[in-house]
Amino acid sequence: MSCRPCAVAPALLFAAVLSAQPAPPKKIQQVMDRPEFAHATWGMEFYDLASKKTLFSVNRDRLFVPGSTTKLVTTGTAFAALGADHQFRTRIYRTGPVRQGVVQGDIVLVASGDPNLTRWEHPAGSYGFVDQDHSYGGQPLPGDPLGTLRQLAAQISARGVRGATGQVLVDASLFREGTRELGTRVVISPLIVNDNVIDLVVTPGAKAGDAAIVQVSPRTSYLTVHPSLTTTDSGTAPSLRLVEDSSDTDHRVLLARGTVPKGAPSNPRWPVPVPSRFGEIVLAEVLNAAGVSVIPRLGARTIDFAQLSRGYADSLLIAEHVSLPFSASARVILKTSQNLHASAMPMILGAQPAARAAGKNGFDVAREWLQGAGLSLDGAVQGDGAGGDAFFSPAFMTRYLELVAAQPWSAPFHDALPVLGTDGTLATIQPSAPAAGRVHAKTGTFSSYDPLNRRNIVHAKGLAGYFTSKSGKRVAFALYVNNLAASVPDPAVFAGQALGEIAALAWEHIK
Repeated sequence: MSCRPCAVAPALLFAAVLSAQPAPPKKIQQVMDRPEFAHATWGMEFYDLASKKTLFSVNRDRLFVPGSTTKLVTTGTAFAALGADHQFRTRIYRTGPVRQGVVQGDIVLVASGDPNLTRWEHPAGSYGFVDQDHSYGGQPLPGDPLGTLRQLAAQISARGVRGATGQVLVDASLFREGTRELGTRVVISPLIVNDNVIDLVVTPGAKAGDAAIVQVSPRTSYLTVHPSLTTTDSGTAPSLRLVEDSSDTDHRVLLARGTVPKGAPSNPRWPVPVPSRFGEIVLAEVLNAAGVSVIPRLGARTIDFAQLSRGYADSLLIAEHVSLPFSASARVILKTSQNLHASAMPMILGAQPAARAAGKNGFDVAREWLQGAGLSLDGAVQGDGAGGDAFFSPAFMTRYLELVAAQPWSAPFHDALPVLGTDGTLATIQPSAPAAGRVHAKTGTFSSYDPLNRRNIVHAKGLAGYFTSKSGKRVAFALYVNNLAASVPDPAVFAGQALGEIAALAWEHIK
């Protein structure tokens, strides 16, 4: 009998720890208790950064599917490893001398992993974005998606280059190209042109029966679209099919068939299957437009880029694009939840010279930084940069946010977060709440279709970030709901509004 307390004590201790969690305020509990969440699991922690105390929590130590709140860890690791002022340098070299304006060899663009190579830049020193990113079906970005490539072509032309005996090549050997990120299925590559999609803006006609118009951006020989789309009455469900009808992988043909309802334009965008090849073709096109007569790499030609790279020298540099600081890139990742950029980050970090020399990948870099800063990783699992393969506990996330708040780059990290009811992925969440404009946080969503019940199930909805409460407390919070199975028109939107409502209530009621 003397051993019996030894067996019982750990269970009692665990129960005591759980019961010691401060309960949420009544109004927040009422949101959680709504009948739509009957089958869902909640997890949250609201943490006072000054006193280092938990204000209230639910299941704070359990693992939850976090969705794109994973991008908080990805982006913070990139800040720590690269620095807020890091700039990507995309260079173009010639492989031979220039004689009478003709390069005796190839013209080679060396991809640097710059996620915003062709994104429009604001004069104020930030990148343009729209609240619903075009990779998720939002409208294309303002500006020319090939503008940066045209600037590079202009640099080459200004050097007196008028042609090449070789071909236009893209060296995408920084890391392996071809993996599709787990959210939008866009191909990850060291070369990112227009976020590796071609936008297909479908504008319905003025009345039912009219033909809908498809506008392609960027316009390139790489893709030709043949539309046959009919406008239907507003409120009807769209029925749009994109079918590739081509055996030529360098000049693809896409058939757009079906119906679209009257209303706002849509963008079913087409992911580019091989970004480096797309880059070779469009770079050759803009060079020819700039008066530099070239052809893209012949399809049958194979290149040993490891050997070719030994010849890259400053004396052979003919054009260069320098990105804005990484802090500007972070705004795009976090404000719009840009999956491709976040998914590429671990690969970019693993390709940095120090990491490559040590045989480390991007997750090794993250682990060493987080553990070196004293953060326990017991409540964290991460297998990609965007959130398709991750689990976090609310307590891990709040302690991570506490760590970030102490970093020299905490201000640009904070400024990169969406703002409740104001911009990015929080633009339409609780816009009329008193806390609108005061909560800075990253959203997360992971859903799939349930054919048995003909509805979507939200495996994960998350919200994590910061606010200074109405009473003046500086708070880090992480808020998750998993496995919402409810017959509501859009369960992801329903859950997102509920999380925003909880954050707004916490801002108002925390004393």
